[in-house]
Amino acid sequence: MDSPVLPLGAAVIEVDSLSIWLDRDPDDEDDIEVEGDAIVALSPGDYPPRTHDVGDGEGREAHDVLRHRSRPTARPVGPLSQGAATLQLSTEPRRVVGRGAAMVVEVGYARAWDLEACAPWWPISAARARERDAAGLPYVAVYREPGREAPLEVRLVSWRDHYVGLWVYDALGRRTYDLDMRLLDDPSRLLRRYSVGWYYTGPGMAEFDKTCPRITVDLYPDGKGRRTEERQGQGGGSSITSPGLRDDERWMDRPAFGEWPLLSAQVHGLSEPPALETAEVAEAAEPGEGDTPATCWRPPRPAQPGPINELFRPGVRVTDGHHPEMTVVEPRRVGTLRVPSGLLAVSGPDIRHGDGLPCITVPVRPGEYVLDEARTRFSYHCEWRDAEVTTTEATAVRLLVHEAPAATWEMALGPDDDPRLFIEQQIAGFDTDGATGCFADAGAWEPLIALFERGLIQGESDLEGYEDIDDGSMFMQRTRDEASGGELTAFATTGDGTYPVWVGRSEDGEVVGVVVLVEGMPELLPEQDGTPTHAAA
Repeated sequence: MDSPVLPLGAAVIEVDSLSIWLDRDPDDEDDIEVEGDAIVALSPGDYPPRTHDVGDGEGREAHDVLRHRSRPTARPVGPLSQGAATLQLSTEPRRVVGRGAAMVVEVGYARAWDLEACAPWWPISAARARERDAAGLPYVAVYREPGREAPLEVRLVSWRDHYVGLWVYDALGRRTYDLDMRLLDDPSRLLRRYSVGWYYTGPGMAEFDKTCPRITVDLYPDGKGRRTEERQGQGGGSSITSPGLRDDERWMDRPAFGEWPLLSAQVHGLSEPPALETAEVAEAAEPGEGDTPATCWRPPRPAQPGPINELFRPGVRVTDGHHPEMTVVEPRRVGTLRVPSGLLAVSGPDIRHGDGLPCITVPVRPGEYVLDEARTRFSYHCEWRDAEVTTTEATAVRLLVHEAPAATWEMALGPDDDPRLFIEQQIAGFDTDGATGCFADAGAWEPLIALFERGLIQGESDLEGYEDIDDGSMFMQRTRDEASGGELTAFATTGDGTYPVWVGRSEDGEVVGVVVLVEGMPELLPEQDGTPTHAAA
């Protein structure tokens, strides 16, 4: 069979020390779903996973092709119904362990794992790995079966990042599982935060092929989560349901150094825990912490800000992927915003949260600040006019606290955002269902939002403290609280969803600006003389 995971409905017939796998047709409706449960069951004794009856999915996405159904109860390991199975020996080049035998698996350590080369970078001894483990520094453990070129699994540990990652490989060297575990408040256990399983349809399918079926499981410590099944791969529609897991299935005990098992043992068809042997490594001087090649695996990072300063610097050349060349022009000043409370709110005014508070708040000095927008100019062929047209569009809106460019940019977090849980490129920010955001004085949030709703949604005319902005900019409405003097200014985004809020700081940590990208971050193009834009800046 092509998948390295034994479907739960398969049967195992043991004859002395020989095991024969009976598999169902890979197109069976339950196969991928059952195998997907192994993503969150990669720990000793948890595979095959225990089954649950799970109700209809909680999450919905309009752009997905969803199938609203109850999840079937997986069939236990045992005899198959007549005609439902085919008798075949497993085609996976693995050793099936029988009674009284234990396969030897070699465990080696390294500073990092090169994902492109599928090889360890800078092997280290177990003693050195233990030192790095105690210090919270990243290292990898590589599990290999003698005679097999590809590893069975590779584990990246970085306690300083609250992270343990696992890649499981098939015999062809393709990654089949990505398991992301997080160390939170309890030092004795790990949350199975995020996992993805790929189900290659044949040996000729490339790693991470877009048409490869996959299952993603997203879990949170409060018991919430989401299971996304894409049977036709990326872009082929998806089914989103609740994972329906118990607390002990969301978490696993944290093993001490040297006591980690082969987590994917049963995924690889091993009926008994293998015998682990530590690989011998010649000691050598280690490189510096910053010398790790870019192709090496690293702990996940949330979304990064990109070159925000350059969006407000006239003459910079960028591209959004649709237009090959766009030129940044002078920022457009739209008005000012009064923040007498000293706490700036950035939120979606169209969504009222349970506590009635804004999504994001940023402390600033009480005062009145400039509102402007970054703009680019570009040309394109207009089919309607059958001519070349030049236009200007906004890329970002900003509350400018200080004229000096920011030395650093950081993503603002809300009160419920825990960066220890962020996966690769995850964003935090404000949500909108009406393609609208706003800057406001958080101290007058409730009266300002009430005016916004009365003026825009209820359509009250001649409303004191409310005005529409009709100057062609992204800014649309303004409200003012007479009692405090605080103001709110709403701006348009290019769609619904979550928008990050980027806070720029000076060298001494003072806030110099707050920016929201109304669409994605454009890519910088070199200067006209070939100099990289970031170097010129």
